[in-house]
Amino acid sequence: MAKQKSVFFCKECGAESAKWLGQCPACKAWDSMVEEPVAPKSKAVKGAAQAGPGLLQKARPERLSQIETHTDTRIVTGIEEFDRVLGGGIVDSSLVLVGGDPGIGKSTLLLQVCKVLVGMKLDVLYISGEESVRQIKMRADRLGRFDGELELLSETSLDNVEEIVIEKRPKVVVVDSIQTMYRDDIAASPGSVSQVRETTGALLRLAKGYGVTIFIVGHVTKEGVVAGPRVLEHMVDTVLYFEGDNSSDYRVLRAVKNRFGSTNEVGVFEMRGNGLREVRNPSEYMLAGTPVGEPGSVITATIEGTRPIMLEIQALVCQTALNIPRRTAVGIDTNRVNLLLAVLEKKLGLKLSFCDAYVNVAGGMKVNEPALDVAIVMAMLSSYSNKPLGEKTICFGEVGLTGEIRGVSQAEQRVTEAKQLGYETVILPKVNIRSAKECGVKLIGVGHISELMRLF
Repeated sequence: MAKQKSVFFCKECGAESAKWLGQCPACKAWDSMVEEPVAPKSKAVKGAAQAGPGLLQKARPERLSQIETHTDTRIVTGIEEFDRVLGGGIVDSSLVLVGGDPGIGKSTLLLQVCKVLVGMKLDVLYISGEESVRQIKMRADRLGRFDGELELLSETSLDNVEEIVIEKRPKVVVVDSIQTMYRDDIAASPGSVSQVRETTGALLRLAKGYGVTIFIVGHVTKEGVVAGPRVLEHMVDTVLYFEGDNSSDYRVLRAVKNRFGSTNEVGVFEMRGNGLREVRNPSEYMLAGTPVGEPGSVITATIEGTRPIMLEIQALVCQTALNIPRRTAVGIDTNRVNLLLAVLEKKLGLKLSFCDAYVNVAGGMKVNEPALDVAIVMAMLSSYSNKPLGEKTICFGEVGLTGEIRGVSQAEQRVTEAKQLGYETVILPKVNIRSAKECGVKLIGVGHISELMRLF
């Protein structure tokens, strides 16, 4: 019997090597090479005579000016938060990866999307490798009555899945999850580098060749990234992450890759007993329960994609009992907080090196925007001096290493959102006053962090 050949794959980028290496030569990741049996050349998809355009036929180049686009290449589901993250709706013939922690609601979200699609008289096939069709039916019953017929399939063999998709030709397919699918001719176990790569490649060919939109569910690791080879994220058209705390009812859908739209958009949902409900005004939710007149609490405005969202920044600065002060940040980059603490100590002479500092973005949002710098500084100054910022006041702006406060983009949208929620005073960079002066609220322009101390 011939010896089974094996090669080594990088879990991060999918690079192949004939021998084990401590560092991947392609992506430079350490200890990422795993041994896998050699995958034979992918079998031709059965039913070649009925193959769709572009799948098994020889492709020909086309002139850019001769390619036509149509407005109906997107399917608008009517779930506004979902459509916004995708860039305006589901793109025809696309391959979308949805990742998230176990139990966060990935399957529920996609089942609700299927409910809408079958109500639009579209053919939808839901394939599950983790649940039986009866279990899917029980979850569907919680979501309410389906106005169309959703086809369910419990299967883990990709060969069988291919045959059924080619036979049925549905408009949309959901595969839950990619880590449970396998090819019979690959000796590796489901979820391995070889299986995930081959399975994703086969689904990609089905999507592009037959005009089928495919959603695949992916589990995430404890580091918060999709389990399996990183090449999985490179192969798909769109990568969505469904985030949230199991102790909270609110979930955030975020695009980290989107070939057909912005990667800065977020959708906010609330988990209920009968499924997920859209949160149309995230600012109102984020500010629920905000304390009044408490030192260390500051309201700011951030931009997620095209949408302004109001957030509460909380800070606690207190004397340390340790030789090395503790620095903790939740929802923002800890290094950014350390940088701002250093600027405050250098430019204002505050003895913060003897204080612990804790900064939190209330509501569970994760934000990485420099426009939050002024709010973080104000919250830390408020806690340090034990003086609250005035009521009905928000602030935003970027802080430089020399203590200057720099302008930010879309200042007018931030101020307008603050006015709609009843805020009367806005602290912002001086360079942004001109663009926001027509919004009808009191504007306080600042150019250096030394000016912030006078506002308490």
